[in-house]
Amino acid sequence: MVSEPKPAGLLHPLPGAIGLSHLSAYDWEAADGVCGGSPHLHLVCTEAYVVTGGRGAVQTLSPDGYRDIPLEAGSIAWFTPGTVHRMVQGGDLRITVLMQNSGLPEAGDAVFTFPPEVLADPDRYAAAAALPPGTGPEAAAAARRRRDLAVEGYLGLREALVAGDNGPYLEFQSAAARIVRDKVPTWRKLWREGALAAAERTGAQLDALAAGDPGYLGVATAHEAAPTRLGGFGMCGRRDEYALPGTTLPYQEE
Repeated sequence: MVSEPKPAGLLHPLPGAIGLSHLSAYDWEAADGVCGGSPHLHLVCTEAYVVTGGRGAVQTLSPDGYRDIPLEAGSIAWFTPGTVHRMVQGGDLRITVLMQNSGLPEAGDAVFTFPPEVLADPDRYAAAAALPPGTGPEAAAAARRRRDLAVEGYLGLREALVAGDNGPYLEFQSAAARIVRDKVPTWRKLWREGALAAAERTGAQLDALAAGDPGYLGVATAHEAAPTRLGGFGMCGRRDEYALPGTTLPYQEE
């Protein structure tokens, strides 16, 4: 008799221990005349946009150069760690965001493309990235200031990359790595309890099946959830999120 694989980490994660939220892209016009979100990158997570309505684009900066990827209902775009991405509003753009590693980007795996002088000062960076709690006018104004500052730095990175100079882009990646370095122990814990634990559960289940013991299926069940905060201010737009560990991390009632 093979013993039943014991759950580890988050007990009821979404498939693959992904994070999930819903976004409506900002319609605020930036300095370059484009409406959209705050350009940023992730250090260890791939992120995907699943477009559920409207139209727009995602602008990316990577070793591939600058890209402008059209978005419309039914399309999917995803970006690997280190890719700067900027969501662009083209008309009622609505997106479901899938995040690797149990929503780790919401636990700090995101660095805005602020100008170099802001990135060089940890206190100044933290102040520029922070938002007041809630979803009222004060939070909206702060989110817009943050977006505008990120666009300011982004436009410089994009101009250099289009001109064939990847130096500023590489310098930004290095600055981003310095900014998040102290968070790595916390991230490692979230990864172990989320994505790694989910993969290890699958391995234990495969071992049980190979031994002819499907006993772990005796705890099969279903779960349901609905968004528990609507219209929060995310990096790219207004965000609907879930009070589920590993789905939107960290979740705080406000």
